[in-house]
Amino acid sequence: MTRGRAGAVSTLALCALMLAANPATAASPDGSEAVTPYKMSSDARPVHGSAASTDGPRLRPGTYSDTISGGERKYYRVELDATSNAFISTVLAPPPGSVIGPLDGVRISLESTDGVKCSNSADVTFSGGTARPIADYVTRRIEANRACQSAGDYLLSVEWIGSGDGPDKWPIELKFMAEPGLKEGTVPPAAPSAWSSQAPDTPAGSARSVSGGTGFNDAPAVGEGAWKDELRPGESRFYKVPLDWGQQLFLDAEFANSTTAQPPTVIGGLRLSLFNTARGFVRSADTNYLGKPAAVALGTAPASFANRTASQDTTGGMRFSGWYYVRVSLDQRIDSTLPMTLRVGVRGEPQPGPAYDGDATAAGFGITDADREAAQEGRVEDARGGSVLLKVIGVTGIGLGTVLVAGLAAWTVAGRRSRRSEEPEETVPLPREPDRTG
Repeated sequence: MTRGRAGAVSTLALCALMLAANPATAASPDGSEAVTPYKMSSDARPVHGSAASTDGPRLRPGTYSDTISGGERKYYRVELDATSNAFISTVLAPPPGSVIGPLDGVRISLESTDGVKCSNSADVTFSGGTARPIADYVTRRIEANRACQSAGDYLLSVEWIGSGDGPDKWPIELKFMAEPGLKEGTVPPAAPSAWSSQAPDTPAGSARSVSGGTGFNDAPAVGEGAWKDELRPGESRFYKVPLDWGQQLFLDAEFANSTTAQPPTVIGGLRLSLFNTARGFVRSADTNYLGKPAAVALGTAPASFANRTASQDTTGGMRFSGWYYVRVSLDQRIDSTLPMTLRVGVRGEPQPGPAYDGDATAAGFGITDADREAAQEGRVEDARGGSVLLKVIGVTGIGLGTVLVAGLAAWTVAGRRSRRSEEPEETVPLPREPDRTG
């Protein structure tokens, strides 16, 4: 191949990679841009849950894809050892624009083969009229006097709940993560006795552009500072933030005014939600949209291993060191695309973690220097495990020709609820989010 042809191929490959990194480029039949569906993990294995608990497919640590329809309850057999804490999440990902009810959703349960629950079931619902990816997990925690401590097969069930007939084959994504236990005789670190609810100052400098992902799998990494993006009506965009032990996360999503003459009033039109490393729901906040500039914010407790014994989701969800996932959602009744600035603040210095009896970071629980670097530069992994740099410009709404001319120099390709856990009350109370509303 000649040098010129090789360069052309490289250019086309780079453009394709950049466009793939920007998920919101699909067009609807009338030519207008449409919201892109949730992107499943590239390594998700297709499975088919069974109506009979004895026939469910076996799940081991990893990611799986399936579907669910109205009235269905699907079973899967989960192989657990006797030492790891197990976290098994379900993402319900309706096609954008689907008709939903506010109480529609799924119930996730984990129990022994003789019907003993390993933890309380999790009901996760939409709590609004806009379809978006929603998620939560169930757990098996290794601890004296708790159920499901032995190695063996257990039953995961995902059941449709809600009104009406329900959906026809909506996608679901299951992820099974196994956190190593602690070394024998280890005393877990104590939970922080007090913390500040005051958000830190955002680092100085102009906001950097980033294009949010469709879900957990293609969410770009973002760190401290301000990030610019835009959302279409009915769209949710995902980002991920690295958080170490002892650190708190503060988020503020600021939306621009509408440019239409008489924008509609949308109650709860702007929603900001946070999920932890294992895709467990932590908390959410929303605000009304009146066509004027608006903002919605939330803060967290410090991440601590001891938080897993807490009684409130806002604390209990902050139980890991690792990636935390931010979902920003725009109600479908809002009548125009809105520019948004997402401000990310982290308070606290990293603290020592527990003495794991195994490699927690390799299991997906932990932060590396490479993760921190990716977050400062705004990277998202591509399908081959590399990463695409998303600072300087975003490609939302930019055609391929424009990308060829203006984008190449700015992009760098690198090789790379029903549930209540058991815990003490927070020293500094945080506003309570609606129960299990994803």
